[in-house]
Amino acid sequence: MMKIAVLAGGFSPKREVSLSSGAMITNALMERGHEVYLADSYLGIPDGEEIRFYSLKDGMKFSSHIGSSAPDLEQLKRKSGFRGILGSRIMEVCMQSDMVFLALHGGAGENGQIQAILDGYGIAYTGTGFEGCLKAMDKHLAKLLMREENIPTPEWRLYEKGAQAEPFLFPCVVKPCGCGSSVGVTMVDGEDQWQQALEAAFSCENKVLAEAKISGREFSVGILGGIALPAIEIKPKSGFYDYENKYQPGLTEEICPAGLSTKEAAHMADLALRVHKTLGLGYYSRVDFMMKEDGSLYCLEANTLPGMTPYSLLPQEAAAAGISYQELCDAIAKHGKGA
Repeated sequence: MMKIAVLAGGFSPKREVSLSSGAMITNALMERGHEVYLADSYLGIPDGEEIRFYSLKDGMKFSSHIGSSAPDLEQLKRKSGFRGILGSRIMEVCMQSDMVFLALHGGAGENGQIQAILDGYGIAYTGTGFEGCLKAMDKHLAKLLMREENIPTPEWRLYEKGAQAEPFLFPCVVKPCGCGSSVGVTMVDGEDQWQQALEAAFSCENKVLAEAKISGREFSVGILGGIALPAIEIKPKSGFYDYENKYQPGLTEEICPAGLSTKEAAHMADLALRVHKTLGLGYYSRVDFMMKEDGSLYCLEANTLPGMTPYSLLPQEAAAAGISYQELCDAIAKHGKGA
């Protein structure tokens, strides 16, 4: 059994999702016999507070709530007064651990920055190394690499803040280049919506993609230990698979295993594995697809640290493959980088 530090929260629009993932992961790891410390990587650990790794016998149970919209990061920054990546004493708890379980989503936790810091200290951690994180998080770079490997992905154009932004083809999807959970994403049907969509995406970061909108069915495929898990189909009851539909119960129908023919499922699994390999991802990931009516598949993106909340896709896919949530967390922890 290991001493495991679970890093969650962070400075990202997905921090509430991450805190929920972190709470569930911590509970699951304790149930598997590990000693675990859950920390908010951005807010850090107060001076004087004991760093205590909890086990199941301590009777601790962690929980966290996800709101219907992304948190106000500027308010968080003003309240904390912190401007860095890792909060006070986070490296202290990491160095006391056998493994750092990264339950972070988006921001420095998923773009490779925190992975690079841990590499510099020789600290073992879960998921993908900094290079693969960088490739996957930058949607423009990921799509360039996919195109080089003849992996189908929707046509797109990159825009930079302050530069002239001629409209892309319509309908399209405007999204931040390196965010996630559909934060800052707008479906654009015509030129009258273009400028407002750009402003929403640029409010998140300085690089934005406009991507051809693919109409059809939406799927996701998890990868675990070099094996593709059963695909899951995502069917929002209204609108598209935005932040609220992802994390509020009852707003999206998720079907796993997805209703696919054997041939379709095999093709999707093969493409997911090719994306995983092309981007140089680690022990686990999740790859998202759209399928047109004619059955043609398009890869949207890959996630190096997929959500692990009660409503997340990867745990549902693992369950369909006969892997419990506790077994999933345990396997990820035992196959961390540097373990």
